[in-house]
Amino acid sequence: MEKSIYKHKTLRLEIVQHSDPVIYQEAEYEGRKVKLNKPMQGDQKKFKVYVKDPSSGNIKVVHFGQGGKAAKKAGQETQRIRKDNPDARKSFRARHKCDQKKDKTSAGYWSCKAW
Repeated sequence: MEKSIYKHKTLRLEIVQHSDPVIYQEAEYEGRKVKLNKPMQGDQKKFKVYVKDPSSGNIKVVHFGQGGKAAKKAGQETQRIRKDNPDARKSFRARHKCDQKKDKTSAGYWSCKAW
C-alpha cells in the first residue's frame, strides 16, 4: 500500500492519499440510497449501519451501541465509549469475544469493530 501526504500551508490541511481506494457501495433501502458497511449516528441505538444480508440478498439495518432507555437509566443521553483507555478496550474485547465475531449482520460484529 502506497501512501502520500500533501500539506496545504494556507488552508492548514493535510491530505492523505492511499493507493487502495475506499469505496462504499450504495444500495436502495425503503426507496432511498444508502451506503453499505458505513456506521453512522443511529436513531434507536447509538449507531446504525446498512448491510447486505448474504443469505437473502436484502439490505438490512443493524443497530448497535448503548442508547435509549438503558443509557437514560444511567443518567446520560448515550453511553460514552472509552476506547482510548487500553485496559477498558482489552476488557471489552475479551468480554464480548471479539476475535470470534465474523458475521456483518450482527450488532456484536460492529460493536467490536468500533472498539
